Amino acid sequence: MELPPVDISDIVDHSTKVVTQLCLMVRSALPFIRSAIAAMDPRPEALFVDLFGTETLPIAAEFNIPKYVYIPSMAWFTALTVYCPVLDQEIKGQYVDQPEPLRIPGCKPVRPEDVVDPMLDRNDQQYCEFIRQGKQIPLFDGILLNSWEALDPTTLKAFRENETLRSVVKIPVYPIGPLRRPAEPDSLRNDLIGWLDQQPNESVIFVSFGSGGTLSAEQITELAWGLELSRQRFVWVVRPPNKGRVDEAFFSVGNGSDGTPDYLPDGFLTRTRDVGFLVPMWAQQVEILNHEAIGGFLSHCGWNSTLESITSRVPMIAWPLYAEQRMNATLLVEEAGVALQPHTLPTKEVVEREEIATLVRKLIQDKEGETLRNRVKQLNMIATKALRPGGSSHKSMAEILAKISS
Repeated sequence: MELPPVDISDIVDHSTKVVTQLCLMVRSALPFIRSAIAAMDPRPEALFVDLFGTETLPIAAEFNIPKYVYIPSMAWFTALTVYCPVLDQEIKGQYVDQPEPLRIPGCKPVRPEDVVDPMLDRNDQQYCEFIRQGKQIPLFDGILLNSWEALDPTTLKAFRENETLRSVVKIPVYPIGPLRRPAEPDSLRNDLIGWLDQQPNESVIFVSFGSGGTLSAEQITELAWGLELSRQRFVWVVRPPNKGRVDEAFFSVGNGSDGTPDYLPDGFLTRTRDVGFLVPMWAQQVEILNHEAIGGFLSHCGWNSTLESITSRVPMIAWPLYAEQRMNATLLVEEAGVALQPHTLPTKEVVEREEIATLVRKLIQDKEGETLRNRVKQLNMIATKALRPGGSSHKSMAEILAKISS
């Protein structure tokens, strides 16, 4: 289905949050979606939308099409999303100011500091959009999740068995993951692959904050010193510091005398040239994680990055920045047991160089890191089985297809 672009510039400004913008874009595109479906011959057998496509419910009803919502995240985040309309009625004041964790029936409670971005300010329009999504999702015929039974067992069990949660979400929940882009090893730049090939197995920590994550100037300095003080090998995808928002980057940079970008400590490249490799702005993450030299991943814990790390058998240092990443980090550290995390929440305070160096050493060379590495290898093995014929995720997808074709 091809749709024309929509222009929402007259109803947003620089302060409009990303969630609100995406919802407004889909809302503006609804007439085009309806026209495209009406013109199809034969009509589609089912409609699959993501979290921001829940506004299509009336269109699916008009054409009598089975409708499913795909949430490319974990079950715990989904449970919070669909239960938030209940919390909205029960809790007064801002969620982040609550003295106790937010309780979701049958699930791990959500600490106030871990709530997703739309819940940070109940007066912002993106919170209203989030509540709207939470009310619309249970009206679909099923929920598809990019997860699997072994990664999020507590919440998946709650969706099936907890009576209170089942009264809110009466539709089936299908874990069909892990879904991720396959690696293309030949696409790695020659100088990076050559450098990685020279390193011992599982000796390098990969540092990347996704396609949009950035750090403050002070935090970049501390991270650079932390990597240097750890005396461990590293590949770091470096970006200039942000102007205040962690989900956007700016590109005004210069370089020092040895080629070190001016937002890194002076002489950093010279001092780390034997153990470090800097990649400006962006790198082929899946391919790097799949290299046998990689022994750890310092990550923002976006869900795609999380799945890529697990399916590459690489343990993590959880460094959440925005969206649902704080919940992801908590799951990885406290439930899945495949990550370490700073004592300081990176979104609240600067993580200091000494703690960074300690975490990197723990992950790469200490027994604690080896324990995490064994656990992530076990979780990857279970994930691989889940996708095979007869596996839990394969069965979930087969059940959906059977319902659509019946």
